[in-house]
Amino acid sequence: MADPTPRFGFVSFAETWNGRLAMLGFVIGLATELLTGQGILSQIGLG
Repeated sequence: MADPTPRFGFVSFAETWNGRLAMLGFVIGLATELLTGQGILSQIGLG
């Protein structure tokens, strides 16, 4: 049977995944910065 709880909007499920993906993006950005020796802004041409 389908789960009737909403999956979109400001619900706990969406906020949990938003936080997880934000943490993943931060770690990937930090690792890229450490590996290349350049800041994130300079890598995309803004710094």
